[in-house]
Amino acid sequence: MHQAPIPLSTACGSDRAASPPAPQWPARRLLLLGAAATAAVLAGCASSGKRSSSAAAVPKARGGGVPAVNPLALSSDLREALLARTMLVVNTPYTYGGNNPEGGFDCSGLIQWAVAGIHASRLPRTTAQWAQASSPVNRDLQRGDFVFFNTLGGAYSHMGIYVGNGQFVHAPSSGGTVQRVRMDNVYFAKRFTEARSIFA
Repeated sequence: MHQAPIPLSTACGSDRAASPPAPQWPARRLLLLGAAATAAVLAGCASSGKRSSSAAAVPKARGGGVPAVNPLALSSDLREALLARTMLVVNTPYTYGGNNPEGGFDCSGLIQWAVAGIHASRLPRTTAQWAQASSPVNRDLQRGDFVFFNTLGGAYSHMGIYVGNGQFVHAPSSGGTVQRVRMDNVYFAKRFTEARSIFA
């Protein structure tokens, strides 16, 4: 079953310079980090480390051809923590240039915020910068891999985080909220560029 097309009306931060995340409320941050840590521990107990068995639901990548420039190579043990943090903000409103739960997210701001919870260093901000900070995936998708789409005429104009079962989480466009969508969605399947990973 295919979902209706979801139009994207923004460049997901691809035209903005890198910037550090906006300050967050300490209590909210502690709550989110505590919940993410708990979910990561629980998910780690149940995780088998197997690759996605839903490869048929993932469209064929068209390839973006961007070489990895100083790619992150985080421990794969952090995948579930990244997913837990990402799932905490599902239904948060889309905001152009947004990069925190209080102010909302655009697509690359969501990625920056989620990764900041598992990796403490200066992080990329735009979709193109995230493509350069990650390595192409030449295997079945795994939870926590990045998925890139050509939604505005550029191979890396939109991105999300693959969460398994042929689905990814992203911040879609003005008027929308952070949501889970199928990779074989009519709109996204024909715009899929490639998958990349920040994990070793």
